[in-house]
Amino acid sequence: MKKLLMAAALTLTGGPALAAPLCDDLGFAGLLAKCNRGEDIPLTLASGQPLGEDVVLQSGAYYTLVVTADGSAELAIEGPSFFRSIWMNEIVINKIEIRPMAIDSIEFDKAGVVEMSFIAIKPGSHTIRIPGSTGETQSMTISIQ
Repeated sequence: MKKLLMAAALTLTGGPALAAPLCDDLGFAGLLAKCNRGEDIPLTLASGQPLGEDVVLQSGAYYTLVVTADGSAELAIEGPSFFRSIWMNEIVINKIEIRPMAIDSIEFDKAGVVEMSFIAIKPGSHTIRIPGSTGETQSMTISIQ
């Protein structure tokens, strides 16, 4: 019965109905396994500088968003649709690990780095931007497939 349901899901959607990790042998760590980790996603917060390049992520894979602020201005990033489409493992600030349920934004008052590790879950296209900005380079698109 389980195989029949999976076959029906593949037929109806044209592909797997479940998230597809980056490797086959996840082992004890599951989706957090080292073989399931995608490339880090760099994001730069600097006055007048582009935020980052658009990226495409694989649903079910583990990533780290690395946000670096140079301190040239008090800046933030927001992306509620993106933050609600992932499962956050942790946010690391100054070697302090935070395990949040959810966030809407991150703001920097001075220079610093935040590393946010997560598993991409919900497929779609999501925008991360500097709040209140309208320039094309002040936002980036993260697509989850």
